Amino acid sequence: MNRGRFIRYVSKTTDSKEGTATVKIVYFTGKVLADGSHPFLIRITKNRKQLYRSTGISLHPKYWNYEKKEIRRSYPGDAKALWRKLETKSATYEQAAEELATADEQHDAETVLNKVSQTRRATRRVKLLAYCDELIAEQTAAGQLGNTRVYRDARSQLAHFLKQGQPDTPDIPFSQVTVAFCHAFEQFMRAMGVEDTSLSVRFRTLRAVFNKAIATGLAKVESYPFARNRAEQHKYSVSKFDLTTRKRALPREELRRLEQLQPTVGRQRLAKDAFLFSFYCGGINFVDLAQLRWQDLKGASPATGHPERLEYTRQKTGGKFSLKLLAPAAAIVASYALTTRATPESYVFPFLDVVKHTTPAKRLVRLQNVLGWVNKSLKLLGEQAGIATPLTTYVARHSFATTLKLGGTNTALISQAMGHKSQAVTDIYLDSFGSDLVDSAFDGLL
Repeated sequence: MNRGRFIRYVSKTTDSKEGTATVKIVYFTGKVLADGSHPFLIRITKNRKQLYRSTGISLHPKYWNYEKKEIRRSYPGDAKALWRKLETKSATYEQAAEELATADEQHDAETVLNKVSQTRRATRRVKLLAYCDELIAEQTAAGQLGNTRVYRDARSQLAHFLKQGQPDTPDIPFSQVTVAFCHAFEQFMRAMGVEDTSLSVRFRTLRAVFNKAIATGLAKVESYPFARNRAEQHKYSVSKFDLTTRKRALPREELRRLEQLQPTVGRQRLAKDAFLFSFYCGGINFVDLAQLRWQDLKGASPATGHPERLEYTRQKTGGKFSLKLLAPAAAIVASYALTTRATPESYVFPFLDVVKHTTPAKRLVRLQNVLGWVNKSLKLLGEQAGIATPLTTYVARHSFATTLKLGGTNTALISQAMGHKSQAVTDIYLDSFGSDLVDSAFDGLL
């Protein structure tokens, strides 16, 4: 090879007992391409032996400042983007050199190149949807059915998106999950009417899949399309989605109107009891509420004989809760004692059957079906009570947080009561009520 004149751009050195491998990117002026530009090459040096690989990137000499060794301001393209591409390509070889040196393996420049080639072949073999299938299978085997459903939903929409855009290519390598891919996937889902809260879940799931692929060596770090900090504004930001859920919390007077309803339909009565029990018990999630067993209720009031405390483990986080049962909540569960309390393992509410729903998978399928008619019943009850906000089981959780906040309870305490991992999550709930609820709080002073 005619090495000609080199302009050094990037230099990385890795030291180990085995020796030093040096990776550099050079501006090779000894070769002139058809358009008059010079190429950037990667040079690997080990034991005085040098090997070169093309980066596929070139630059016309009129845009290169030989004295400062940088792109001139007159360059018509995005200079920063060009630097990032070079750094990305260099990082691949630097990582391979570092791994060999750390392992103290005897190697030369050719070995570094071979390791890069092996990594590239491995990343090309494993594709996005196929890897999603692997993760879904692992989660199913581990009994993580909630995560399984989230990953399966994301995988389904990704498959639909790929089918629309490239029907002859049912799957893609991780290298094609770029910033542009993420933006196109977002627009595809928005066109389908998917809202920000669901978009956030889909992209957090896609990001998690990519992170797992990197951790197992199936995707390259330099291909990561998601922004990790403000400096990476050129990448795709998952935090941009609006997660506020306005007008989902009920003021206390509307809750009282719901309490006063006396539904005659069995399903509506059960839906109402579940809603109010959730409100009075820390906004307990419906999945957790439906799986409460009589053994989770502790103590007995001397006056009424009703249970005094509830102790349970949240399915989503594994957090353990122990809370006092307020009188309305205790009265609700006591009303089901004659029909559901066969054994301590029996379910409190008649959503599940200990004989039929014996596995986590069966319980998940059953609860997904149940939740549909519960929310339909709640909407009908809300209309009967003159409540404008469409009622769902989640509204009970928001209402719990809102009522405590308007009553002066500290946000950190509300966060603990709801089992949130951070106070920032609680703030989303509390931000969901608008100025009308704040005004009503002041009206209560009159």
